[in-house]
Amino acid sequence: MSGFRSLTIPALLLVAALTACSVSTTPGGSTGNADQKTDGPVAIGFSQATQQSPFYVQLREGAEAAAKKAGGSLYFADAGGDVTKQNNDIQDLITRQVDVLLVNPVDPQGVQPGIAAAKAAGVPVVTVDRPVPEGAVAHVGRDNKAMGALVGKRLSEQLGAKGGKVIEIRGDAGGAVARDRSAGFHEAVAANPKIKIIEGPYSDYVRSKAVTAMQDLLQVHPDVAAVYAHNDDMALGALQVLKENGKDKVLVSGVDGLMEAVKQIPSGQYVATALNDPLSLGAKAVETVIKVQKGEKVEPSIDAGTELVDTDNAAQFAGDGEFAQAVTK
Repeated sequence: MSGFRSLTIPALLLVAALTACSVSTTPGGSTGNADQKTDGPVAIGFSQATQQSPFYVQLREGAEAAAKKAGGSLYFADAGGDVTKQNNDIQDLITRQVDVLLVNPVDPQGVQPGIAAAKAAGVPVVTVDRPVPEGAVAHVGRDNKAMGALVGKRLSEQLGAKGGKVIEIRGDAGGAVARDRSAGFHEAVAANPKIKIIEGPYSDYVRSKAVTAMQDLLQVHPDVAAVYAHNDDMALGALQVLKENGKDKVLVSGVDGLMEAVKQIPSGQYVATALNDPLSLGAKAVETVIKVQKGEKVEPSIDAGTELVDTDNAAQFAGDGEFAQAVTK
């Protein structure tokens, strides 16, 4: 899969130090008591849902860079999409005596045992990208419903009065991100009665799974007019299948601002995406974690912002990074 960077030396050292539970064996620097505020370096435990897409690789890199810049330590655990493993990872991070837990949940409900264990140990939890119903002192993310709506409105405009079938390739079952990106999109295209949405399978934000899904869907719906995927990596997988089958008139759209997708937009088939820069999101999450560790007040929900990228502005966002970043005005 494209979009993966080589890990930095600090990251490699962390990976090398991982145990069978995928947690660094280096101890943290505090007792893990949420009431104990220190001015020393923060020890952060980061439990991430997966590394199986460019977005999540970069989210980790952004968090690691921010923790290093702040002089803190970040102990990382990759759940590999397994919520049972994630709960075990969280327990292991707690035993490392981290100050604060940063959690990117596999499943918002399924991770509750881990969140409860952190609360019992007096370790505050901050979630990133994917929220949980309860137990976190703050969530750092973006308005995924707004992202879906931005892309949906643009795709609806492009399809026009003729409308047509739109295949939706979904993210993860039960996930808040997938739910919101779907809801925003559905609401945005509802004004066009000629658009019929075909809900495809959950492909877990992974390009290879989206390729398989699109191959099957194209057999059943050869008259498809457009594709909307819950992230650009899956949308690019769908685009690959469409091109292989000579479907160069079928429009494609996604979310996240993956640079590979942004650079496809000027050609016309890839209509739009929405910004969701993971490096800045990881940095914002760590910034919030440090505030929590210092006892500073933080908002319960922190929106990192988004923006539509389409043919009108794609050139402004094109660059060498893996994801498009907001243009400084």
